[in-house]
Amino acid sequence: MSAGVQLQPGWILQRRPFRDTSEIHDVFTRDYGRVGLVSRGSRRARRRLPLEPFTPLLLSWRGRGELYTLTGAETRGALINAPGGRLMSLFYLNELLLRLVSRLDPHPGLFAHYEDTLRALGDGAPEAATLRYFERDLLAELGLGLCLEVVPDTGEAILEDGCYEYVPESGPRPVAAGRQGELVVGGATLLDLARSRLERPETLDEARRLTRAALSLYLGDRPVRTREVLRAMRARARPRHLAK
Repeated sequence: MSAGVQLQPGWILQRRPFRDTSEIHDVFTRDYGRVGLVSRGSRRARRRLPLEPFTPLLLSWRGRGELYTLTGAETRGALINAPGGRLMSLFYLNELLLRLVSRLDPHPGLFAHYEDTLRALGDGAPEAATLRYFERDLLAELGLGLCLEVVPDTGEAILEDGCYEYVPESGPRPVAAGRQGELVVGGATLLDLARSRLERPETLDEARRLTRAALSLYLGDRPVRTREVLRAMRARARPRHLAK
């Protein structure tokens, strides 16, 4: 990429200071995946560019190696506005991309899912279900997709009224109704997650446990910081007599 890239659709995932006046931006782009960009002098007031998370951008850069030099940035739409805890959910999406997507590994399909999820959360779509769909799509785009509509060992279709134990490395297997376990889920949960129709509290809870278990295989032992912040925010917001 030494010749340079012009006007590439992208989003800022995170930024951090670099030397006295510059910043390093980790960005997610449509055609190049995750890229590290140095914005030289961007911390000076007169050199400010619209380099904020959740603002759709067109980015230009040049150079070679691990970090490239940002040469231009312009907006291609409005900032995604998400109130309160929803903003932390947006940062959760960014943390997943930073942890699971390698540098310079293009995922145009995942880029589209990310954009759609940001806008859905900003427009007030059901938060929990929208996050589950993104987790599902992220795993699929990385080649780690969940098996949600058939039993892999037999090829039998998942039954809506069936009971299954989900083994993250291999998929669901039928178990007797009433079986207990962290990853024992109803067939309705598997099908609702596959078909983007999570609405019932019980299927939402089971889907959350399922996608979290699948992601944990690849996230490792390091905690997901945005989840911890969200839990702390919700604990503070809970009435004192319920927080015990």
